[in-house]
Amino acid sequence: MCIHQLNLLAASNNLPITNFLGKQHPIEAHHLSSICDIMEKAMVNGDTCIIRCILVVFQVVFKFFFSPQTERNRDIVRRSGLLLWQLLMAPRDQICSEIQKEVCLAISSGLNILYPGEAEINNLLKLVLTEGENRNSGLSQLRDVILTNLAEQLQNNRFGSEDDDHYRLNDELLHYILKIVVRESCVLITKCQTVSKDDFQRLLSTVPAASSCLRYLMAVQNHLLSNTILIKPDENDDSDSSLQGETLKVQELKTSILSLATQILTGCDEVLEMLQQVTTALINSDISDREQRLKGLEQITKATMLGHLLPVLLTSLMHPNLQTLTMADALMPQLVQLVLYTSQTALLLKTQSPVFSELNSSPSGASEQKGKLLPDERMLEEKEEPGFLTGLKIPAPWAAGKTVETVHPVRDNYKFKETVHIPGARCLYLRFDNRCSSQYDYDKLVIYAGPNTNSRKVAEYGGNTLGYGSRSVLGTGWPKDLVKVEGDTVTFSFEMRSGREHNTPDKAMWGFACTVRAQESSEDVSGGLPFLVDLALGLSVLACSMLRILYNGPEITKDEETCQELLRSKLLQRCQWQVEANGVISPALTPSPSPLPLTIDEDREFTYPSDVLVPPVGHYFDLPRIRLPPGIMIKLREISGRARPQFRPSIK
Repeated sequence: MCIHQLNLLAASNNLPITNFLGKQHPIEAHHLSSICDIMEKAMVNGDTCIIRCILVVFQVVFKFFFSPQTERNRDIVRRSGLLLWQLLMAPRDQICSEIQKEVCLAISSGLNILYPGEAEINNLLKLVLTEGENRNSGLSQLRDVILTNLAEQLQNNRFGSEDDDHYRLNDELLHYILKIVVRESCVLITKCQTVSKDDFQRLLSTVPAASSCLRYLMAVQNHLLSNTILIKPDENDDSDSSLQGETLKVQELKTSILSLATQILTGCDEVLEMLQQVTTALINSDISDREQRLKGLEQITKATMLGHLLPVLLTSLMHPNLQTLTMADALMPQLVQLVLYTSQTALLLKTQSPVFSELNSSPSGASEQKGKLLPDERMLEEKEEPGFLTGLKIPAPWAAGKTVETVHPVRDNYKFKETVHIPGARCLYLRFDNRCSSQYDYDKLVIYAGPNTNSRKVAEYGGNTLGYGSRSVLGTGWPKDLVKVEGDTVTFSFEMRSGREHNTPDKAMWGFACTVRAQESSEDVSGGLPFLVDLALGLSVLACSMLRILYNGPEITKDEETCQELLRSKLLQRCQWQVEANGVISPALTPSPSPLPLTIDEDREFTYPSDVLVPPVGHYFDLPRIRLPPGIMIKLREISGRARPQFRPSIK
């Protein structure tokens, strides 16, 4: 146990023992060979106590004291790896769970030593991901330990660093992990229908705990998204190579995010399909605790990838760095499908809620009034279908309000200043706490309708009516009713100018507290929206944003902005352009439906044709002819000194 405690302490990077152990000399090969001899003898004798101790020793040695540089060391590593693998694959009745756990920790600690190459580690991970659930419970436990360790290391690692490729697995392994996560999510949702009543209550008490595979996917997603959103170029290095490197890094990040987002949305599509099937089955079943299971189904759903992965992904995809045409074009079909699944499932659950039933149940008077409707009105009434938002109040932004307050009580020479801005608000409503007070009336709060103290002054409050200090207040005293401030910004400025007297209690120097809202009456938003309704709204908002990007098309480039004058030129607009195979744009040499004549009648008034006209193809013409106005033609002939050609009629 002492060695085991030493290993746990060494795992922390903030403790001095970690640096101490890291500076020790590597262990000799014959010492590790002796450890393997002790392990072999303990395995033959079945001494579980010695086996556990040696496994903990392996963890410490692999982490701090061993470096397989020589061939002899590599032979000892292979020997110790075989011993660990033999224990891992032993039948469950021959090895206890504690030893199996220590074996997994030992292999995870020496992962880079036991499997030095990237290909070997990938083969090991592929084995535990594909066979972990089928062959042996030790493989699944090893998978969980390795992925948990990689997830923790990935969270502390920056994209593009040397260890990034080691902690972030390749696409093939991520695909296997995602398949496991989808299967776990579907199994968890299915249990809401299949398990007994007592098992269902126990299931509710264990969620929303995330599995190791789900935790690793969360770490990968957060790692990529956070680096994409928070990435900033080096301000001290403005060289071309630095800017090019940052651009390549951003492009690589966006490519990785697009690949991961596509796989996650595909997996969520499968999970939502299963959720819809289970919801429909529960509604149509005659289980005694059907209502409890339908209520718990939403809580279970939060424990799946729908609750751990999808909300973060949807929020991050709304960031300007990820609002690109490539993202919109690739993700739009999946987003539309997810919107349909979430809205349909939310409506199914909504139909079983009491609020929905009360809305649908109409009294006899209402039914009689409905019978008196005209035929056209009755037809419209029958076509109306309630949606999943029926009876729900969508919380408005900042409905809960923003609280601004000083310390309690305020101290001598205390100063406080804070600005509250609620975007889109026409006016703000301030409600003060009834305990607001200051020692003297010149220890006051000043309110400004704007972003700073130079804005328009709204009001000022100070003093107390408790019989201490000045025994008076400014004006009518601290407000009991709402204070209305025009605009979307308000600034609070409080200053304690007097020194506290010895007989002044804390309640007379309490300071102030104020809640700022954009609505006159506060909304009850404590419950929020149901999870699936919130998810459906989030998906709808993202889908609309992506649809707007697709509608607007690609952004105008700098070259297009520079060439605006050329693009507006009527002369160039008369040309018919075509794109060559190599992407070069050149004038089209194909004949137009109404080609221009080779001669221009200068005596006739010139008008621009509505279509693009090109001369017929021939060996005399390399570029399309463009018809010019008569005035320009006359000037050109005068400048060139060439007279208008005269054509003689042909003699037949």
